[in-house]
Amino acid sequence: MRKLKLTLEYDGTGYAGWQVQNNADTVQGRVEAALGEVLREKVRIHGAGRTDAGVHALGQVAHFETASALPAENILKGANTHLPPDIVILEAAEADPDFHARYSARGKIYRYRVLLRNVRSPLARFRALRVAPPLDREKMRAAAKLLTGRHDFAAFAAAGSSVKDTVRNLTRLEVKEEDVGLTLEFRADGFLYRMVRNLVGTLLEVGKGNLTVEEVSGILHSRDRKQAGPTALACGLYLVKVRYGE
Repeated sequence: MRKLKLTLEYDGTGYAGWQVQNNADTVQGRVEAALGEVLREKVRIHGAGRTDAGVHALGQVAHFETASALPAENILKGANTHLPPDIVILEAAEADPDFHARYSARGKIYRYRVLLRNVRSPLARFRALRVAPPLDREKMRAAAKLLTGRHDFAAFAAAGSSVKDTVRNLTRLEVKEEDVGLTLEFRADGFLYRMVRNLVGTLLEVGKGNLTVEEVSGILHSRDRKQAGPTALACGLYLVKVRYGE
């Protein structure tokens, strides 16, 4: 059996997330079906992370095993012909036997796009979160600086999460100016479920003046999800890259 590593890009708008579900259209299900058509065998792929419904990916990683001797390049080309326009395999490569898309990962990079506009955007409605201006960027950056580093992020985990270890090392949290608004970039050794969207929701509350920078510090140390801001919508979130020590 061979093991192959895939890098994928997809628009998550029309899917019930990455993970295969009964009676739901998912990214994983689509990719497995496409690979099955090419390899003529049942394929189960394992992703680096389970993106939610509506979340996009620029560099999701997955792996699978196959008995086929078909070259990786042919598998990529063949599978892409069976995939819908909103999913594509960017790369397919041979992987070491001990490689695992999820457990071998050393970190991830996420990006969240905010459209600053008073009226809705038909073009960006599934690509960014629209927020009416103004937003105080400097206060958001000050709060982001407090959140950067190794902390217990329990206050920003999804309510009811069963994960016991909620300490993560957030090495980058940048608030960048873009032509249409803001992009928030997150880099960490790992993320809790909905951690990025909860951090975004909290930082936006700071930008709107509903929370102070000092209150964000208190929220972080409280470990209480109820004190943090709302969960930002999925449409603005992109999995940019999965890091494997490179």
